[in-house]
Amino acid sequence: MEGSVLARIAAIVIVAIAITAALVEMGRDEAGQAVRPAPLMPETDPLRAEQRRCQELGEAAASDPDCLAVWAETRDRFLGRDRDRTGGE
Repeated sequence: MEGSVLARIAAIVIVAIAITAALVEMGRDEAGQAVRPAPLMPETDPLRAEQRRCQELGEAAASDPDCLAVWAETRDRFLGRDRDRTGGE
């Protein structure tokens, strides 16, 4: 290889390392610790626990009135509907 090709490759590697170092540094707060994003959901959600229970019931959950109510609430949350205004159960 020629010297100019090796110099170009070295320059590209150095620029890539500099960009990576800059991105890592931008991801830290002033104290030097990595910034952790806030959780999207609260740690304990009673609806989530009921969803798990219905999941464990399997096919029997389709006829369980509690599971039907949980699924309706989940659907309304997903669609952004207010159960009182939509005439929900």
